[in-house]
Amino acid sequence: MKYDTAMSDLKGGRLILAAFVLALANFMVVLDMTIANVSLPHITGSLAVSPTQGTWVITSYAVAEAICVPLTGWLAGRFGAVRTFCVGLFGFTIFSILCGLSTSLEMLVFCRIGQGIFGGPIMPLSQMLLMRIFPPEKQSQAMGMWAMTTVIGPILGPILGGTISDNFSWHWIFFINIPVGLFCAFAAMRLLKTAETPTDKLKIDMGGLFLLILWIGALQLMLDLGHEYDWFNHPAISVLAITAFVGLVIFTIWELTERYPIVNVQIFRYRGFTISVLALAFGFGAFFGSIVLIPQWLQINLGYTATWAGYLTATMGFGSLLMSPIVAKLATKYDQRALACFGLMLLGFVTLMRAFWTTDADFMALALPQIIQGFAVPFFFIPLTNMALAAVLPHEIASAAGLMNFLRTIAGAIGASLVVTLWDDHSKVARSELVGNLHVEETQNTLMQTGFSAQSALGYISSIVDKEASTLSANHVFIILAMVFIFAGLIIWLCPKPKIGVSGGGHAH
Repeated sequence: MKYDTAMSDLKGGRLILAAFVLALANFMVVLDMTIANVSLPHITGSLAVSPTQGTWVITSYAVAEAICVPLTGWLAGRFGAVRTFCVGLFGFTIFSILCGLSTSLEMLVFCRIGQGIFGGPIMPLSQMLLMRIFPPEKQSQAMGMWAMTTVIGPILGPILGGTISDNFSWHWIFFINIPVGLFCAFAAMRLLKTAETPTDKLKIDMGGLFLLILWIGALQLMLDLGHEYDWFNHPAISVLAITAFVGLVIFTIWELTERYPIVNVQIFRYRGFTISVLALAFGFGAFFGSIVLIPQWLQINLGYTATWAGYLTATMGFGSLLMSPIVAKLATKYDQRALACFGLMLLGFVTLMRAFWTTDADFMALALPQIIQGFAVPFFFIPLTNMALAAVLPHEIASAAGLMNFLRTIAGAIGASLVVTLWDDHSKVARSELVGNLHVEETQNTLMQTGFSAQSALGYISSIVDKEASTLSANHVFIILAMVFIFAGLIIWLCPKPKIGVSGGGHAH
């Protein structure tokens, strides 16, 4: 699976349509990572489950996708890139229908896993097929368009999710994939025939595949169940943690010695790739954790509707759209480590601003950090992607792109699980501290003098204490996330100085 250009007969309008189809397919898969975020309170209410169990809807999709992303190279080499891409789209669409028809959390999580399995290869394959259908001199612009859909997807997800959940029902956040998925699949079959890649009867590394599923599955189960089972005080969580750790060690050794590895871990021998991907994983984990936490906090504590939580989350879209092409230009002229460091430090600063949010914050106080964050995201995303891909040899770009998407997705799932756990745990601590400092009887008597009954006065005090505790806890989580951003911004300087003008993927071959 090399990024060579297929001298296909795609010209003019057909080429633009093919590029649009590839970008749209990528957009749909990325959108589905965040469309459920603001709809979680609707989904958990409708299925009668707790918010922590509700996070499974987000993480199950992310993990299934993470397992399939590194398999993309093998699938494309065995069955052909275009065929794999079209099957992925059909499978994704079918599981989207099943998600929308789900009547229990178990069914919804199972179908989200199906969505992730078929959706996983779509992201790297859309990237690779764009490189095949465009001539070398146009590939940078094609990658710019691809990056744009990757940035806009997570931003539009909350708006669409919120609007649909409030005005129709949460089931429709999955049904809207049907026309898009079918259109992209049929269009790709017609337009991309000439861009098909040669196939070969490749051996599948069954041992590697089994170990990959084992350690990622154990890790995710540990993160999702840890909160409910009081973490390492429960033997099951300890067993899962040991399984994940031992599985990862054996998997790494296996892949280093396997002749046809399912994941080419040898790519980590490049310091530029390893450090860039590490900074990207830390940054994306903190970023994704915050975009899972903010909509839930807005709805549970501030009484925002899902639609307005979506609008607020999406205020970062303007800056991201505006800065993406500018940062792509800057990356060819300046040290990309400085650009990435600036983006990560700005994200850290913005997250610190959120640590001072209060329960009576107005829309603008909440939106300002989001707007600034929009300008920071391309500075963080584009240079790190370029540096990672520019660090590897041309024939390793496909594996490197798969590994990078894999680690970013895993980091997002870990970030989401940990943030929800920290938020919930610290809320309990903050609540007991607040109650300890509160003169309940005095406050209750004061309220009863204004016409409250004894019971309703207690209820009113309790709801205020809950809101304040939840907000204090969210602020605590934001301080931790800010530290993660700053750490990622500092480690980027361990990278060797990248050559000016080399932006990965586009120029590294």
